[in-house]
Amino acid sequence: MRVPLSILDLVPIGRGQTVTDAFAASVAVARRAEELGYTRVWYAEHHNMPTIASAATSVVIAHIGAHTSTIRLGAGGIMLPNHSPLTIAEQFGALDAMYPHRIDLGLGRAPGSDQTTFRAMRRDPRSSDAFPTDVQELQAYLAGHSRVPGVDAIPGKGSRVPLYMLGSSLFGAQLAARLGLPYAFASHFAPDALFAALAAYRSEFKPSEQLDRPYAIVGVNVTAADTKAAADEQFHAVRRARAISLFSRHVGIPAEDMTDEQADELLGSAAGLHVDQMLRYAAVGTPGEVGEYLDDFRKQTEADEFITVHQAPSLEGRLRSITLLAEAMQ
Repeated sequence: MRVPLSILDLVPIGRGQTVTDAFAASVAVARRAEELGYTRVWYAEHHNMPTIASAATSVVIAHIGAHTSTIRLGAGGIMLPNHSPLTIAEQFGALDAMYPHRIDLGLGRAPGSDQTTFRAMRRDPRSSDAFPTDVQELQAYLAGHSRVPGVDAIPGKGSRVPLYMLGSSLFGAQLAARLGLPYAFASHFAPDALFAALAAYRSEFKPSEQLDRPYAIVGVNVTAADTKAAADEQFHAVRRARAISLFSRHVGIPAEDMTDEQADELLGSAAGLHVDQMLRYAAVGTPGEVGEYLDDFRKQTEADEFITVHQAPSLEGRLRSITLLAEAMQ
């Protein structure tokens, strides 16, 4: 059985690159994915991270949409506690009007940042407590049945942009099941609860107007290259980048100033264990090896779709990985 393949693009800002470079690279990634028949490309909302340029997620989606024709685009996801449901309904209603039948809206409960950044966004730390009702309010705006008398999302009303629940715990799985929404598990960086969350989602699922049966999307890191040695080298660079992103502040070295040697020292410490735990689910190697890994992972998870994260030191490496994975899974 061929599992649909999709891509999560963090719009990474590489060493020596500008944000403009990062956006150009993401256009190239989306175009290649479209050519190869990937189902969708999603962009994640992260704030105050020097190596990620996808904070203004709806703006990024609009830009990519203008440079592609058919592939689905969406948020993977919008961190709803950072926003009012009306604002997101308007933004994604606008995107749906620009790119009809191509827009997805994945929703997460985490702030996508640290608490200091969360306060800088003028949000109440308790806003995540209202996440389930906010999801339903947003869903109602998009369906054209506002829960707030006299208030409609324009654009957005009646667009019925499909919602997806994102998560890395039982909370998101159970909420997705209760609301009858597709569920995407963030096993590409938070793998611990993967199987428990999938089991809860499937056992508790209630059909909805949007979905009649469970639909589980599973995140997985992919580094495919023409040789195993090249793939291993690229994946080590991914591990370095993750260590720098997570721990450079803790050791008092700006991320842009940290050398490969210093990053390797981090990887040789407890920080490296943390990085490797986050990257537990990673298909690394030649097309045959990557395809075999994902075939086995599909059997373990019974995933309906894989959303793959391709990270490499260069755009060429990312594009090659995307191409080789598509060839391997045909």
